[in-house]
Parts: sequence; structure tokens; C-alpha cells
Amino acid sequence: MPIDPSLPYDDNNIFARILRGEIPSKKVWEDDYAFAFHDIRPQAPVHVLVIPKGAYVSWDDFTLKASDAEIAGFTRAIGTVTRLLELDTPGYRLMVNMGGHGHQEVPHLHVHIFGGRQFLHMICD
Repeated sequence: MPIDPSLPYDDNNIFARILRGEIPSKKVWEDDYAFAFHDIRPQAPVHVLVIPKGAYVSWDDFTLKASDAEIAGFTRAIGTVTRLLELDTPGYRLMVNMGGHGHQEVPHLHVHIFGGRQFLHMICD
């Protein structure tokens, strides 16, 4: 069910629990600003999620409240992960779902990295 990004951050959301090590994940990358892991229901041959370590509900929440260092660190982490997965040469797709209309299901900002195949058009309903 899509979430309302205006709601306060929920410390018990699945990504917060992954960050705390309460739920296992298949880690790809981690640094001071971000944690990247394989999606449990991949929609492409490569489907990785990158989440900030801070408590941000959505992209809007993150860009309003995060420090410049967090924003830069998170953005750089996404680039690091795409290069680590060797997606930089063939290309990849980034996607961020935001709020109900964007069909955001987990109330913690996350960026999807899709790769490993040719994408012909946008993923839309």
C-alpha cells in the first residue's frame, strides 16, 4: 500500500530494521551515508536498493532536511554502486517512488538501481 510522505518517520519500517541488522539482506555496499542491497523481488537481472542511513521518509523529506554532506554522500554512494556492479558502461535506470501517486510502499527513502538488460521504455502502469 502506498504511503503518505507527510507522515513522521517510522523507526520500525523494513529498511530501518535492515539498517539495524534485525532483518538480513544481501549487502552490495555500505559507507557512512548509505547502505545498498539486492531487492528480494527483483524486477530486472540487477535490482539493487540504495537507502540513506538517516531517517528520511521520502526524496522530498531528504532534500529538505538532510545535510549537504548526507546528500553528497548518498548521491556518490549510488554512483559507487553502479560502478561496482559494472553497470556504468552498458547503462542502468534509477527510480525513486515518492508518495501515494508514485506508489512508494516503504516509508524510508530508497533508490532502485535497475540493470543487466536493455530498457526500452519507462516503467509505468
